[in-house]
Amino acid sequence: MTKLQLIATAPMGLEAIVARELKELGYEDSKVDNGKVTFTGTPSDIARTNLWLRTSDRVLIKMAEFPATTFEELFEGVKAVDWAAFIPGDGEFPVEGRSHKSQLTSVPACQKIVKKAVVEKMKMTYGTEWFPEDGARFVIEVIMLNDIATITLDTTGPGLHKRGYRKLVTEAPIKETMAAAMVMLSRWRPDRPLVDPFCGSGTIPVEAAMIAWNIAPGLRRTFNSEGWPLVPDELWETAREEAFDSVKDDIPLDISGSDIDPQAIEIAQAAVKKAGFGREIKLSVMPVAKIKPAGDYGCIITNPPYGERLGDDSEAEKAIRQLGLIAQYLPTWSFFALSPTKSFEQNFGQNAAKKRKLFNGRIECNLYQFLGPLPPRN
Repeated sequence: MTKLQLIATAPMGLEAIVARELKELGYEDSKVDNGKVTFTGTPSDIARTNLWLRTSDRVLIKMAEFPATTFEELFEGVKAVDWAAFIPGDGEFPVEGRSHKSQLTSVPACQKIVKKAVVEKMKMTYGTEWFPEDGARFVIEVIMLNDIATITLDTTGPGLHKRGYRKLVTEAPIKETMAAAMVMLSRWRPDRPLVDPFCGSGTIPVEAAMIAWNIAPGLRRTFNSEGWPLVPDELWETAREEAFDSVKDDIPLDISGSDIDPQAIEIAQAAVKKAGFGREIKLSVMPVAKIKPAGDYGCIITNPPYGERLGDDSEAEKAIRQLGLIAQYLPTWSFFALSPTKSFEQNFGQNAAKKRKLFNGRIECNLYQFLGPLPPRN
């Protein structure tokens, strides 16, 4: 079986969570770097990890890594790869690129050189001068970092956050990958209530329900590497069957979301229904001050509105103060809130037990964690 160097890319701050996910999936040899986790796998693992990873952005095959300070070094390094072992004669192979702290600063020039090198190598293998590029898609990426070129093939296509249940989005949506990470970093378990009082398009409740029922997040979508000779259809079928067999949809859920914006709740209802949780997740139009969470040892996991997102700092601070007042009446509950607001703890009315720096898109935030007592063991 072909052994491959695979890379699960990660949003800044979530690398350790992606590594933990890989370990839980049985990949023991992962190596964590900024923005990525590298691990060894086979073609069937391309299918498995694309279907299962909740907090990664995409899964790449590492094709080569070498020093390159000149275009000639870049050309020769790329040409040394056996591209025909991955890309068939009719494959479409666009080249994307990035450069940081490297002598080869022109990304378009790097892309052109990489494309030329791949074509030259494939000409030698296929014995042809022209490639139609009308078959399956193989996106090649060249990343120049500190004069080291990393060449990858993207097995995913549109980012893994695109689960397929959310078509319309509210004005300031949180990515599905970040919502899943917030749930995984919280203390929440399926036998505890979960409330999101600023639920927007419903992403946090849906991701929590998918985690609770062990639903692979990629089950509803397709990937670039479907249709690749390297990952034949039977590998995808096996991976999908494994994922369907792993679903635990008999676990009762107590998950609810609310938002002051009726349009947001309308969008959330559509997403919840499409994700298959129409009966399990309860949604309502309600300001945060009016919520009355029931039960003990619950978790509030939320992404409150904030200035940069919605253009009004005073409204954002008021929402956080109201959330803090709710906390006073829920002594056994834990609160987890993602916010860039520096005065969050002051407005909430208490200091967080833990803070974790995360990036919501390009906005630097903290995941503020206010920890209530753990439920008693039965």
